[in-house]
Amino acid sequence: MATETETKSGAKNLSFVLEGIQNVKFEDRPVPELKNPRDVLVEVKYTGICGSDVHYWQHGSIGRFVLKEPMVLGHESAGVVARVGPAVKDLKVGDHVAMEPGLPCRYCVRCKEGKYNLCADMAFAATPPFDGTLAKYFVLADDFCFKLPENVSLEEGALIEPLAVAVHITRQADVRQGESVVVFGAGPVGLLCCAVAKAFGASKVISVDIVKSRLDFAKKYAATAVFVPEPVSAPENAERLRKENNLPDGIDVAIDASGAEPSVNTAIHALRIGGRYVQGGMGKENIQFPISAACTKELTIKGSFRYSNDYQLAIDLVASGKINVFYLITGRVPFENAEQAFTDVKAGKGIKTIIEGPKD
Repeated sequence: MATETETKSGAKNLSFVLEGIQNVKFEDRPVPELKNPRDVLVEVKYTGICGSDVHYWQHGSIGRFVLKEPMVLGHESAGVVARVGPAVKDLKVGDHVAMEPGLPCRYCVRCKEGKYNLCADMAFAATPPFDGTLAKYFVLADDFCFKLPENVSLEEGALIEPLAVAVHITRQADVRQGESVVVFGAGPVGLLCCAVAKAFGASKVISVDIVKSRLDFAKKYAATAVFVPEPVSAPENAERLRKENNLPDGIDVAIDASGAEPSVNTAIHALRIGGRYVQGGMGKENIQFPISAACTKELTIKGSFRYSNDYQLAIDLVASGKINVFYLITGRVPFENAEQAFTDVKAGKGIKTIIEGPKD
């Protein structure tokens, strides 16, 4: 239970801190300093809640990342520039920015390849031991603060992070004009993958989920068709999926944004010969996998992790009107109600909940 004593006015850098499993509190921390000439101090205005934040809150770890010390949660944020370092040229106080929340080393082989999302020394917000963005202030390098166009709000700016995830997944899938795409999982990332695939020119975008209300939302949002799997084998579901969408030879691209084993299996069977598959959702460490189907159809199979050089395209897609992220926001809560917001997200309420930054 979060304590309320720290939410009083006069706090300099009020932060929402995870102290241990299911143990959070509000804490006034020092305003972070600019340690590099290209650092930027951002006053955080909105932060979306990600499934990883909820997982750390509930379990204290994700894979090898284990909470050992108190950590500020949150990483899907946008805010207003409050201070800039002496070497910052492209940003000024008062600018509205989307915050890309991971800082790579910039020097390793992966960074030099442009795949900085795979940097072994990545300092990513709200991933132990690094603090997140659910605070009044957060410091980032200037090239990881993306200035928002005037027609993109700060609320929309907070959704650039999950949209960048979807952009990266869809780029990994190499979605092309006129292709058919199936996306398993109609959570925020799955819905955004549908939207990106459509923006990239896919002619058929099929959303798959077991929750009807989510599919109803998907159909209104970006999917051209929806599909509810039945409690039958993956090949049977795949056959019906192809038949219902008039794709007898199979689907060009399958994206899994669910992490569910049945979804992975159905996707592999639903793809055409030479199709492409991207794993974007996290699930069990090990699953049963239809290796024969993958091999004999000579599928291209890729993973997808976070994003690299995807933020600007995400912003451009929103600014141009090709993708509406505002429609996904189904809940807005004040900072002092952050724990309740986490509880609601864990319970599956709404699509995307955002938390307002601390008030003065």
